[in-house]
Parts: sequence; C-alpha cells; structure tokens
Amino acid sequence: MKHTEFARILNSLVGRREPFAVATVVRTEGSSLGKPGFKVIISKEGETVYGSLGGVCPESAIVSTAQGTMKTGQPKTVRVFLESVEKAVEGTVVSQSEDEIHVETNCGGTMEVYVEPYLPQHRMILVGQGGKDDVEDALVKMGKTLDFEVIVVDHSPVLSEEPDQLIKEMDYDLSRFKFGESDSVIVLTKGARDVEILGALSRFKLGFVGLLASRQRVKDDLQALRAQGYPEKFIESIRAPVGADIGAVTPSEIALSIISDIVATKYGKELPHKDVKQPASLRTPERG
Repeated sequence: MKHTEFARILNSLVGRREPFAVATVVRTEGSSLGKPGFKVIISKEGETVYGSLGGVCPESAIVSTAQGTMKTGQPKTVRVFLESVEKAVEGTVVSQSEDEIHVETNCGGTMEVYVEPYLPQHRMILVGQGGKDDVEDALVKMGKTLDFEVIVVDHSPVLSEEPDQLIKEMDYDLSRFKFGESDSVIVLTKGARDVEILGALSRFKLGFVGLLASRQRVKDDLQALRAQGYPEKFIESIRAPVGADIGAVTPSEIALSIISDIVATKYGKELPHKDVKQPASLRTPERG
C-alpha cells in the first residue's frame, strides 16, 4: 500500500510538471528512529507530501537541502547528526554545512540521507507566424541538441527538423500548456500578433519570455501592452529584443544568442544584450 501511495504522489507531481525531491535514508548509526529505506517526497515549497524519515526532526532539517538540489538539479548525500543535548529545544537545527546537518533532539544517532531532485524537462515553446523563418528553424535544431522539449505553435511552418511537438492551430489556447517556471516561450510573430500572444502569456508564471523584434517594434509592443493594462511586472520580465549580444548576424547565430539568454536566465546569470529595459551598464549600444 505504501509503495502504491508513493507511486501515486510521484506520478501526480510529474503530471503537473512540478519539481520535487525524494530523500531516502541509506544508512544509520546509533538510536536513530529512521531506518534504511525510509523516504519522503518534498515539494518545491518545502512541504513533506509523503513519507517519514523517522520523525519531524530529521525531516525538517533536510528541507533546505532538498530545495537546494531542486535549484541545482544535482543530487546530494548528507549526514544528519541527531544530537541529544540536555534541555535542548526539540528539533532545532544548530548547524548546517555542505554535507552535514546537526540537529538538537532527544533521538540521538546519525542518518545518511540521499536527496535526489526530480525536475520537469525544460520546454522551449516557439510561437511563429507561418512561412519560412530561419531563426525558428535554427532554434528547433539547437533546442533539441540541448535537450529542451521543443514545441512549435505555428499554423504553417517550414522546418528542416521535426520539433517534439508541432501545433498548427492558428488560435491555439496557450493555457493548455499548463505553463510553469521550467518553460521558455519565444514569440516570433513578426508584429502581426505580438501583443495578442504576449498578453495571453501575462497570465502565467514562466521561466523566460522573449520577443524577437526590432527595438522600435519592441517599444511599440510594450507601449501597447501598457495601454491595454497588462501587469507592469510581466512587461518588465519580457526579454525584448531577445538574445544575448554576441554580435549575432546569421539566423543560426541569432538562435544561439537566444538560447544563451535562456540558459543564462535559467542559472541566474546576466549577459549583456539589447533588451530596451535592461540597465545601461549591461546594455550594448545598437550598431548603426
């Protein structure tokens, strides 16, 4: 029954494309209540949604480690020292390092816990306007090479390589994607539907939103979004014109600059680019 419940919760989180971590006791010493094989599922908010490590003390101590693995994408093994301290406050974390956590508790003992993050595959969604678009084509190729799930929403694209998913509905309801923070959307609508698509995206919390356009069209689009009352926080989050400034000229180079921008954002890095909203210190002057 426990295995069935574990699988049910696991599948539910995967289906909702929510990041989580599984922490499993792999070794114990002393009087620890937790035994090898005990495990918990921890949500991105730090909530234990399944299982037990033998008590609230070790479980609460492991939360920050679990959340850290969800940020880095890398598993980690930590030793949790359940230290019996006279008159200690039960469950108080007294110290924490990269690989060790010391917790004041009446339990005593030591646990070795393996924490493994499960992250949804990053999706790159390209919204096109039909016809031949060499940047769109190059983004599909590069995105698949970099292990993005590449989805193209375009009623009549001309592509040399198949994306993971191709949606040819002209008025496709973007909310059907169940967007999340692991999603990057690039708007390639060439002015025809920029404001319409960006406005639709404003309802979601996305990892990255980019608009490929001239700086003048970007200014016009952003002005239109503001005039129509879309949230300023969302407007400020749009990368526009999208792409790190690497001196890109060819369609493939422009695609590379866009993916560089996405990857840098994913890891919390800032690259110089021509975003009209970017601080002057990071903005590259437009070449004549």
